[in-house]
Amino acid sequence: MDRKKSAIIPLLAGVLLLTACSTPPEQEALSMNGMYFDTVVQVRAWGATQDIMDRCGELCAYYEGLFSATIDTSDVSKINRAHGQPVTVSEETAELIETGIAYGELSDGRFDITIASASALWDFTENTEKVLPDGDAFREAVSHIDYRCVRVEGNTVTLTDPDARLDLGGIAKGYIADRLKAYLESEGVEHALIDLGGNMLALGSRYDGTDFTIGIQKPFARTGTVMAAVPVSDRSVVSSGDYERYFEKDGVIYHHILDPDTGYPIQNELDQVTILSDASVDGDALSTACFALGLEDGMALIQRLDGVDAVFVTKDGEIHKSSSGLVLEELEE
Repeated sequence: MDRKKSAIIPLLAGVLLLTACSTPPEQEALSMNGMYFDTVVQVRAWGATQDIMDRCGELCAYYEGLFSATIDTSDVSKINRAHGQPVTVSEETAELIETGIAYGELSDGRFDITIASASALWDFTENTEKVLPDGDAFREAVSHIDYRCVRVEGNTVTLTDPDARLDLGGIAKGYIADRLKAYLESEGVEHALIDLGGNMLALGSRYDGTDFTIGIQKPFARTGTVMAAVPVSDRSVVSSGDYERYFEKDGVIYHHILDPDTGYPIQNELDQVTILSDASVDGDALSTACFALGLEDGMALIQRLDGVDAVFVTKDGEIHKSSSGLVLEELEE
């Protein structure tokens, strides 16, 4: 396939679907498009009905209503307003929070679902004056970041630190993608591609039996500029990097992946981490955790896990694969 002639569908968070112009037409796919969690969501499915696609949109809205920290009626908002009192939540919310806690343990706290007290004080979208949070209020907020204060008992969630706040944004999209895939499978769909703001999850392969080709965004390049591509069938591809939401001040990049110890953006040798995994929730959490851990420790974590591969991109533009067996085509600029 001539990648330079590929038609590229640009996405937001580091991975892209590549479709060769010379590819024969496939059976027509149905699509669901929408905005959830402030990001573009698209589900493309072959062999589905319109009712199935409509239900995918309903599921996205349902999960956003549970997990969003900006919707007052969500489970997460109720927990954050409870000031340490127990809150009864849905089974899905309890499950997702438990998964977040597990990744806090796995990463030695580098992935932390209580980052919200600090992240709420940063603005990576409308911060035209490039203001950095500081002072006693910021230091106080950082002191309440500790995933170990989250207790889950059945469907009851309690924050033992009354001033802690949950933010499931680093893991929710992966969880929702997995739930969408499970729903499509239950309806007999065998071929689909789920895209939650660049979190890509394939159900099976393309309709013609070939792999999907997923491109990895080149950090800080124009959206749609691909530096490498991976063939994917029935797997997830998720990227995290310092180029997604950021601003630059005095020569320093301030981005949205925060250090739980300081509340400030992680500063290390990495620009991007891409995770390939069976479950998208794992890729979502691990892409953030490994970015926070850095190249050496992040690579060591991936190599301890079964069925997970990673691509690390360092600031010098070098690509580091977690396994020599990982198929990765590096593309010329």
